[in-house]
Amino acid sequence: MAAERARNILGKLSNESVIGFIIRPPFWLSWWFLSLCGLFLIGLAFLIIRVRILTLQRDKRILEQKVWERTALIQRQKNEIEAQKQEIMDSILYAQRIQKAVLPSHEKVQKILPENFILFLPRDIVSGDFYWMTRQNDLSVFAAVDCTGHGVPGAFMSMLGVSFLNEIVNKTSKLKANYILEELRTRVITTLSQSHEGETKDGMDIALCILNHKTNKLQFSGAFNPLYLIRNNSLSEIKADRMPIGIYHDEEPDFTNNEIQLQKSDCLYIFSDGYVDQFGGYAGKKLLTKTLKEILLNIHSEPMVRQKEIQSLLLPPRECSGYDLT
Repeated sequence: MAAERARNILGKLSNESVIGFIIRPPFWLSWWFLSLCGLFLIGLAFLIIRVRILTLQRDKRILEQKVWERTALIQRQKNEIEAQKQEIMDSILYAQRIQKAVLPSHEKVQKILPENFILFLPRDIVSGDFYWMTRQNDLSVFAAVDCTGHGVPGAFMSMLGVSFLNEIVNKTSKLKANYILEELRTRVITTLSQSHEGETKDGMDIALCILNHKTNKLQFSGAFNPLYLIRNNSLSEIKADRMPIGIYHDEEPDFTNNEIQLQKSDCLYIFSDGYVDQFGGYAGKKLLTKTLKEILLNIHSEPMVRQKEIQSLLLPPRECSGYDLT
């Protein structure tokens, strides 16, 4: 409130006049403006949160769609792989049946050599090792063979080996162990087109025996794989030639033909390197040749069936084994 007076031209003052007024605050400090601002900020925050939620929901749907698509793709690929695996397994199982069919049957083995045991434990379904046996008049021919590789590649080589051995023995009138190995080597080199300049070094290690049932004389010839003979509680090793059935040096020397006059109660053992390379026994270490000799000396007086059981017990479970056994 303020009081005012006026003066005229004659210098006379007028009566006092009183004027009242009120000074209002600026609108941005008014309650309604502040309320609107508060409501606006709340609405803006709600809008931002809502937009964020919608964005997250959209991203979640996109991610779920991608996950579903990837899961469906992985499932399709898994089904394809399983179908392919099953097809391969069916083929390998069929190959196993073929391989078993070409190996000597239990009945044939028992007829040719009644006192025997065969420990044949492929590392895979099919084997690169195989045993072979036949009889020609008074002569029994038997062998333990270790082909290059395991599984399917080794099985292919084993089929070649069985076929070649049958062909050689059936076409030879006078059998000699070293001649069979030399003929087998020639066929392997020719069939696999091996040369000294080439890289194909596939082949076989073999221990092959010919037993004359009339004279009780044994012929033995080996490529890396020896023959063990136990006589009077003493083990003798008839060594094999240090060359494979396959390409060798510039010249392929002849294999040695060892002749042994057997005596009653002699025990003969031929094998691949699969057994001595196993981890087994109480210490879980490699068996090695020394251990194998000790085992054979300890069990050779047992029946053959019992010897096989003992040998099997000394081996690790098959899923832990890394070698074919024959």
